Amino acid sequence: MTYDVIVIGGGPAGASAAVALGRALRSVLLVDAGHPRNAPADGIHNFLTRDNIPPAEFRAQAHAEVTRYGGSVISGTVASATPRSVTLSDGRTFEGRRLLVTTGLTDELPEIPGLREQWGHGVIHCPYCHGYEVRGRAIGIIGTSPMSLHQAMMWRQWSDDITFFQHTAEADEAALLPLRARGVTIVTDKVVEVVSNGPALSGVRLSDGTLVRRDALVVAPRFLANAEPLASLGLAAEPNDFGSSVPADPTGRTAVPGVWVAGNVTDQMAQVVSAAAAGLMVAAALNMDLITEDTAAAVAAFSPPSEQAQ
Repeated sequence: MTYDVIVIGGGPAGASAAVALGRALRSVLLVDAGHPRNAPADGIHNFLTRDNIPPAEFRAQAHAEVTRYGGSVISGTVASATPRSVTLSDGRTFEGRRLLVTTGLTDELPEIPGLREQWGHGVIHCPYCHGYEVRGRAIGIIGTSPMSLHQAMMWRQWSDDITFFQHTAEADEAALLPLRARGVTIVTDKVVEVVSNGPALSGVRLSDGTLVRRDALVVAPRFLANAEPLASLGLAAEPNDFGSSVPADPTGRTAVPGVWVAGNVTDQMAQVVSAAAAGLMVAAALNMDLITEDTAAAVAAFSPPSEQAQ
């Protein structure tokens, strides 16, 4: 069969779009590679009525909702695509009238020993995602870019005990002054290791051997769009100050006719709730695009009845 829309990516943006399209009585295929960005996190936050739901549970419920509205969900990795088809790595090919890519992004973390093992638990990045859970605790910000100073200022809202490890972030005294004024401790030595005690974070070890104990660490990853399925379409992620993203117009339409994007692949700052909202918005735009095409085809095939003789 030929689906109305093939959605690549089963996260909040893709599943939300698939549900909305199913409710619009469109045939939808959702292809999910099964590598969600938020898998290391204990729970999802700032999603009204879904607070603290484990990411895996949220994903399972979302996929069940897709099927409840008539959509099909399959596991697989897209090897190549055209605006009207996708081919999976196992050779399966599916046809569709439109293609929606919601493959998300990858967090490129600083290369510090021990840091990756704590990602999503002891090491976090977004105060709106995890700030409440570590409120009032000893928090360290590892500086890697100018964004790190911004992070330190933001995280001060959630705790009085903030240490800014300058690490590789370039900052003169004028840039550090606002942090000092807010009571943030500044450490200029480089961080050489993130130290854990079993699954629990202990703190960081500095270049002089000092262990600074922290309950949570904050880093600024580079947000790199998962744009691999788009390469065969002639689309690529474009670099920016935070990493890379796939450009699109406000409705999610890309430069390639018939190909749309939603969620973190195009909006690096989208949280789960906003990615889901984007999926709904793009689904509505996609449905209208299909209605326009269906109407044009109907008009072209329409033969008005002959005028009755008087």
